[in-house]
Amino acid sequence: MVPVDSLTDSDAGSDSVADDGGWAGRSSQVVDLLAGAVEQARAAVIEFSGETVGDYLGVSFDDDVAATHRFLAALPGYHGWQWAVVVAAYPGADHATISEVVLVPGPTALLAPPWLPWEERVRPGDLGPGDLLAPLPDDPRLAPGFAATGDPLVDDTVVELGLGRRRVLSAVGRDETAQRWHDGDFGPASPMARSTKRMCRDCGFMVPLAGALGAMFGVCCNEMAADGHVVDLCYGCGAHSDTPAPAGAGSPAHDPFDDGVVEVMPRPEVSESVSEIIGESAPESGVEPPDSDEVSTETVTTDEPLGAVAVSEASDPEACADD
Repeated sequence: MVPVDSLTDSDAGSDSVADDGGWAGRSSQVVDLLAGAVEQARAAVIEFSGETVGDYLGVSFDDDVAATHRFLAALPGYHGWQWAVVVAAYPGADHATISEVVLVPGPTALLAPPWLPWEERVRPGDLGPGDLLAPLPDDPRLAPGFAATGDPLVDDTVVELGLGRRRVLSAVGRDETAQRWHDGDFGPASPMARSTKRMCRDCGFMVPLAGALGAMFGVCCNEMAADGHVVDLCYGCGAHSDTPAPAGAGSPAHDPFDDGVVEVMPRPEVSESVSEIIGESAPESGVEPPDSDEVSTETVTTDEPLGAVAVSEASDPEACADD
């Protein structure tokens, strides 16, 4: 796409224009006519879809006689889409002709995902109870199996050997299965397998598969590990049959702690303060009773002199020491 502003008088010669953006080799008269049909192209979009035309983006040549003008589309739900108007003109014409008006996605347009056939839409895990999913007629994962001979003795023997199936797993199917299991959650590259040194190949809970796949895979029978899953023989986990038990009693990381040795005592009730007791007894006797822990030094004035002397003597530390 070449912007219209890129065209100048120096670019256009008598018969052709310079090699710039695909304009070379075209008649200057046709180039000017097609590149100048911007308003004609805008009017065509307005006639087709109303006032849904945005900013002009530029023009590009499709061939010698046709060009495409593009405008931003101002349509709800079509962010990033563009109006493309194809105009055409032959050498010697005096005006351009509108060929078509189409809405096309731009570089930033939101598009639906590409369409997929039905056989490619179904993904692993989509099959549910009651669903039917037949294999393809030419499924490369399957190969023809044993055909019945009509002899009951031979057919019964073949069934006992596991060969009485119309189709069996082909070499392609076996290789794809082995690669998928090897790269899956129970392969040697999984985080669980890389966190331990012990592998399933020497674990007592692993039962190897029969046939060629048994050389690489088995089934885990430990309900505390990958129970019922096919595991790679190089897979491993912490529930290996040779995992040693932790030494010591109790938790191997911490000593046991008995919280029963802590005796919980009820909080004692707070008794009345000494000041409240003194405040209640002072009006009755007129004498402040001494406290058991500390002796008040306040002199109480009463009408009885003996009471004042007693309090004064009791408040003297040296007197208490002499007694």
